[in-house]
Amino acid sequence: MRAMAIQYDITHTTVYRYNKPVTFGLHRVMFRPRDSHDLRVLATDLQVSPQALTRLIQDPYSNSVALVQPLGEATELRIVCSFTIEHVPPSQRDLLTLDPSAEFLPFAYSVQERLDLEHYLRPHHNDDANGTLIRWAHQFLHTDQPNSTRDVLTRMNAHIGQSFEYKARDEEGTQTPLETLALGSGSCRDYALLMMEATRRLGIATRFVSGYLYDASLDNDATGQAPGESVTGAGSTHAWLQAYLPGAGWLAFDPTNNLMGSGQLIRVGVARDPALAAPISGSWYGDAEAYEGLEATVVVKRRKGV
Repeated sequence: MRAMAIQYDITHTTVYRYNKPVTFGLHRVMFRPRDSHDLRVLATDLQVSPQALTRLIQDPYSNSVALVQPLGEATELRIVCSFTIEHVPPSQRDLLTLDPSAEFLPFAYSVQERLDLEHYLRPHHNDDANGTLIRWAHQFLHTDQPNSTRDVLTRMNAHIGQSFEYKARDEEGTQTPLETLALGSGSCRDYALLMMEATRRLGIATRFVSGYLYDASLDNDATGQAPGESVTGAGSTHAWLQAYLPGAGWLAFDPTNNLMGSGQLIRVGVARDPALAAPISGSWYGDAEAYEGLEATVVVKRRKGV
């Protein structure tokens, strides 16, 4: 049975502030959710101050990217992305059905799948001469019984959120998996990269996802239902990963909140590495001491009666 579609209004505001006028280079803004069978974009809007020239392109991963060139000097760059979407949460059948060939680890992708998944199968962080990461990944495997693919991923997903200390970070960039293991802490994108690289070493294709997280406890305009349990990472952009499992396709895992295939996750951009799916990136020119910082907020509200 198909789940009921839910409509959300989302506003993502990013403000860069400077103590004296500066000029700006080209900015890449990845804000439009990815349309698919489970997600439909109903309306979008992009407002930039100061005035800017804007054009839309698709990147190599078919993400929608706005190329924004602010004009003139300013002490503030404000980028406001707003849109309305219709989202259909995955059913239990969608989450539980795997091709029989992929039920247990290790499994092999078909030749055609491997051709398309190559960049998502190959580890991208190979600075691990001592095998620390693969040993960490192997702790989720049984030695005395078959390893259910779904159960291994579920255990790893839960372990990260329970065993590491979450630390939000506004600065660009992502910790390497070894840094996250050594520190015992990280942000949502650090958690996602750690699980991506660990599962790639188990022969599973994974990709990074940037997007938004719905938290009913923050939504004062919710449908009158009792607020859900609060989640970590709402109120700003969020990151998780998808694993490609034959029979189920790309299945979402959010180690920050121990979510799997959740309807609370609203994807915007996907890539083989976090650096290729930054929500906003760009440059500015002026006095090196001019930069005062940035403020980024995300508001996700469920539409009443929808």
